[in-house]
Amino acid sequence: MVNQVRIVITLILLAYLPLSCSVENNTTKPTIAETISISSQNLSLPTINKKIRYLALGDSYTIGESVCTTCRFPEQLVKELQNLNLQNTISVDIIARTGWTTLDLQTAIKNQNPASDYDFVTLLIGVNNQYRKQPFTVYEKEFKELVAQAIVLTNNDIKNLIVISIPDYAFTPFGTRSGNATTISQEIATYNEYARKYCEENKITFIKITDITQQGLKDTALVANDGLHPSAKAYTLFVSRIIAKAVDALKD
Repeated sequence: MVNQVRIVITLILLAYLPLSCSVENNTTKPTIAETISISSQNLSLPTINKKIRYLALGDSYTIGESVCTTCRFPEQLVKELQNLNLQNTISVDIIARTGWTTLDLQTAIKNQNPASDYDFVTLLIGVNNQYRKQPFTVYEKEFKELVAQAIVLTNNDIKNLIVISIPDYAFTPFGTRSGNATTISQEIATYNEYARKYCEENKITFIKITDITQQGLKDTALVANDGLHPSAKAYTLFVSRIIAKAVDALKD
């Protein structure tokens, strides 16, 4: 009887071992923090004999609502690029404001009429279209128009445009209190998938940062004090994913 019990226990353990190995393998995937160090390795920037000009287009996520001026991602990106080669001079212009939709950004670009010789441009827009419950067709049309405007501002060099995915504010205290977090997340995913697919089809760089913001309820340090927008820490994580593509743009 004892031997039979031992045999049964052994069989159970043998059946369980493959499952244990599978789980262990899954947990070896890089965490967000580990991905940062991986993405930032071995970057270098040549000396460029002119001022590098960067234009950031967007809304509250670009202007850095509720964080300090140097904490927002465009400023952090400039600092990291500067650190790669202290011989270079880099400046950033920002056309962004909290609450802007795609149409608001289009109008601001037309009104401000920026120069068309930026070395690279970032575009992050769309959350306020979703928040205001505008028809998705509005975003489809105006996003494509904004991309075309942004390409012109890179001196018509499509390689120098970087589109950034929309953060998911469902994973913030504000999103939780809305009672509509699931719908928010689903709609943001729809916007991002459209932008990703459009960029892929047109060979435009698309950087996904949404998953970083989806850790906001687990890691509250990723959310600013207003309970809605990304924190300086979150923007640092954004930069860790953007910087390699910015370097590529500047090397061309």
